[in-house]
Amino acid sequence: MLVRPPARRPFLGALGALAVLGLTAAGCGSDSLSGGTSSETTSGSASAAPSGSADAALRAMLPQSVQDSGKLRVGTNAEYAPNEFLEGSTIKGMDIDVMNAVAAKLGVTAEFSNASFDSLITGVSGNRYDAAISSFTINDERKQAVNMVQYYNAGTQWATKAGNPEGIDPEDACGKTVAVQSSTTQSDDDLPARQQACTAAGKPQIQVLAFESQQDATNALLQGRAQAMLADSPIAAYAVKQTQGLELVGDIYDAAPYGIVVPKDQTATAEAISKALQEVADDGSYAAALGTWGAEDGAVTEFPVNP
Repeated sequence: MLVRPPARRPFLGALGALAVLGLTAAGCGSDSLSGGTSSETTSGSASAAPSGSADAALRAMLPQSVQDSGKLRVGTNAEYAPNEFLEGSTIKGMDIDVMNAVAAKLGVTAEFSNASFDSLITGVSGNRYDAAISSFTINDERKQAVNMVQYYNAGTQWATKAGNPEGIDPEDACGKTVAVQSSTTQSDDDLPARQQACTAAGKPQIQVLAFESQQDATNALLQGRAQAMLADSPIAAYAVKQTQGLELVGDIYDAAPYGIVVPKDQTATAEAISKALQEVADDGSYAAALGTWGAEDGAVTEFPVNP
């Protein structure tokens, strides 16, 4: 769900954890945006496919331009740790590891570009990218514009300050200020429905603070500008693990599949990615990619196109 529902890295300590979330000790009183989502940036590419791992038949299903260049241009929004995030100038994360494994099976190299989340689908449709992976929840609206290849399953979870000092209850958050990343399932579907329920019950609406970056949404909670946040379950869990100043509240709900985005007219490419996902699942690369980030609970066993 961009909704993306974590101890993957060694404990960083208080200052290190803040740095992961885009904060410094001096910056805790102001907004901090890292990753440059307002302008596209490019990370280093994946390593070449391991010898003998590539499937020539799958490579032949890719567009001729990709076969000729040996490069798969992949868009992502590196603001959603642990699924995709920037470490220095390098894009890392669970989605990146999965896509690298897929690219290796296809016999090409994935080259990742970091851009704003809401520009990625149009970027794929406009031939800026050959594919995009960025914790996209598969839904009917997106499937009308692009092909989506299932590769993971995630839900939504809420988080609040450690100890839940505001007594946040996700089932009754009327009148609370809640942070969220914009253009996600949580911002576009979940919270509006909850606001309507509050109004219908004669209660004050949830006050929504929407940010372009998940890091900024997490920072708003840490800084006390919001009383809670919600995000995909792996993202919320990762934020809690890294800061130790937050805690999860309530259960994971509305589990739904993530999809790799492929142009609507590139059905063969979508099928090649689907088959490559099955092959990396069979050889253990898929489980290894998820295990690096503690994301095994969201593993799927089938990788259909447009489920």
